[in-house]
Amino acid sequence: MKLTVKPLKQKDAGRGLAAVDRRSMEELGVENGDYIVIEGRGQGRAVARVWPGYPEDEGRGIIRIDGKLRQEAGVGIDDKVSIEKADVKPANKVTIALPQNLQIRGNIAPHIRDKLSGQAITQGQAIPFGFGLMGMGSGQSIPLKVASTDPEGTVVVTDSTEIQISERPAEEIAAGAGGGGGTARPDVTYEDIGGLERELEQVREMIELPMRHPELFSRLGIDPPKGVLLHGPPGTGKTLMAKAVANEIDAYFRTISGPEIMSKYYGESEEQLREVFEEAEQNSPAIIFIDEIDSIAPKREEAGGDVERRVVAQLLSLMDGLEERGEVTVIAATNRVDAVDPALRRGGRFDREIEIGVPDRDGRLEIMQVHTRGMPLADSIDLEEYADNTHGFVGADLESLARESAMNALRRVRPELDLDSEEIPADVLEALKVTERDFKEALKGIEPSALREVFVEVPDVSWQDVGGLEDTKERLRETIQWPLDYPEVFESLDMQAAKGVLMYGPPGTGKTLMAKAVANESDSNFISIKGPELLSKWVGESEKGVREVFSKARENAPTVVFFDEIDSIATERGRDGGGGSQVSERVVSQMLTELDGLEELEDVVVIATSNRPDLIDSALLRPGRLDRHVHVPVPDEDARRAIFEVHTRNKPLADDVDLDSLARKTDGYVGADIEAVCREAAMAASREFIQSVSPEDIGESVGNVRITADHFENALGEVTPSVTEETKERYEEIEERFDSAEPETEEQLGRTFQ
Repeated sequence: MKLTVKPLKQKDAGRGLAAVDRRSMEELGVENGDYIVIEGRGQGRAVARVWPGYPEDEGRGIIRIDGKLRQEAGVGIDDKVSIEKADVKPANKVTIALPQNLQIRGNIAPHIRDKLSGQAITQGQAIPFGFGLMGMGSGQSIPLKVASTDPEGTVVVTDSTEIQISERPAEEIAAGAGGGGGTARPDVTYEDIGGLERELEQVREMIELPMRHPELFSRLGIDPPKGVLLHGPPGTGKTLMAKAVANEIDAYFRTISGPEIMSKYYGESEEQLREVFEEAEQNSPAIIFIDEIDSIAPKREEAGGDVERRVVAQLLSLMDGLEERGEVTVIAATNRVDAVDPALRRGGRFDREIEIGVPDRDGRLEIMQVHTRGMPLADSIDLEEYADNTHGFVGADLESLARESAMNALRRVRPELDLDSEEIPADVLEALKVTERDFKEALKGIEPSALREVFVEVPDVSWQDVGGLEDTKERLRETIQWPLDYPEVFESLDMQAAKGVLMYGPPGTGKTLMAKAVANESDSNFISIKGPELLSKWVGESEKGVREVFSKARENAPTVVFFDEIDSIATERGRDGGGGSQVSERVVSQMLTELDGLEELEDVVVIATSNRPDLIDSALLRPGRLDRHVHVPVPDEDARRAIFEVHTRNKPLADDVDLDSLARKTDGYVGADIEAVCREAAMAASREFIQSVSPEDIGESVGNVRITADHFENALGEVTPSVTEETKERYEEIEERFDSAEPETEEQLGRTFQ
């Protein structure tokens, strides 16, 4: 039977499986768990265990195998292979040769048998193998060699197979067998790349297709694409993708790390570039990969030295000169695409620019599956949960997360290891497990790269931590959570989500707290900007800061951008009478274009807070910008009781404390005042307790401490309300005007505050 090869899903790679759709399995007469022989071009031959195909492959005649099996069978993706049922005998005895540098004491044969159980192996084959934490996914697997099998030929390891360890090291067996089964595995295969399926398809279409089937392009009368520029934030997998493509295509691959060709001698940099292209042409089909191209081909008008200009000119003539380039494709990678000379970015040079962006939730799950593929994970670990909680993490960050969790597991068992001994006991290796606690500890120490330049957090404040204010919460949920949670409703009604929300009200009412809660509840990234930190004495720096914030927000959507005290940077334009630096005017103009410019803000919501809405520029407050105005009022009696409940939730209260009575007595108190009252009452209780007990007895009797009604009474005497009746009325008046007469708001608000 002839089937078409496709890549295996990341989580199933490295297990010797071939996923075949059920219809083909029935025609071939094989069942789940049987073995098949896959024959590709020439002498290529691989044996794999059959696994039911994925639902989307049903009836399409597809076989999915990983990079190692593709290499053994000598095929690439989209090639046709012949498959037939294999008569694979169970192995009575298998002799395994270990690498010379592997120092393990004790009997590791059972460990090897458990890992190889069900796999088909052949004499001379190299098997990538993970001991303990050395997982296949992280490229740290150890290549074991199959020295001999009984019976000979391809056999399958079962629970009754006897595993023997060869006295000769794997290196000698490999030399004697003439390299038997090839290398342990290709360096990087398509299964080692997670979350970039669409981008990988584009790169393959640009590079694989012209090299494998140039006749298609001849028939269409066009030249195949000559260059691909991969761009995106650092750590998203640009270099990895180029390596995978080079490994999967049987092509000559030459890599240039940008700065290494730069030379201080006149003309030498250009000569090195010419040599690379000449070498590639002689070995075509070939791929030249230029990493960090912005370092050797910056914009010529901005380049500091003469060398960079000459290198750019040389690269232009090599890529699009009078001489034909032949079957040479150039892939370049950069994380500063705007710094690359524009002449390189036109058609005929880098024909296709592919953005390798920050992975979404499903992409993060695939990447986690790649990096934990060979790890001994505890059963309690749910990778989906970590994929949900790692907003802004790129592939490199998730690799660090997996590595740090493994290091945490290693630290746990280190006291049991005798580090002076040359060999490690096999049972200690077998007992190593990465637990949920290891992952959680590792997560604390890793910052998301994609959000490193801006202050970001995913807040741990939920709606339960916000007492009262039910109407305000509901309005925020409608504006921010609903468009992110129910996009299909907005789509069917042809309705645009609100761009931004202005929360205004007296100080201490909980505006910042509510912004954090809404970001947490909507599972969004949260970029927090303290107004004045954007202002700079250098012309253009403040606007650049605003641009960068919105650029990061777009890359990492869904994102909530939170401007605290927005009145400090977005004041009414024209107020300084033409004097001063006018920096705030330029910041306002930049914010207006970001919120409502030509570039669409998708899944990015702006929340701004202010207790002086009269100072904010009126253009920012119109519909389409900060179009929802939410008043966060002074809490009423019910809200004050709810706030008291939040702040006394974990405090040991005496029986005489009545929260209803406290709520009645605290008219005019805002959330911050109530928090201060609770803190002061707790402080009074602790002061009284510490003074009445000797230091030796504190540990024993601390469980008897209670906060009484008297402590709260004293605290109410200490903490006075921060909002007067006049201030409260002023904000209510503003709310009425915001609701009724939007165009006149600015002038009226100014009068109100005067």
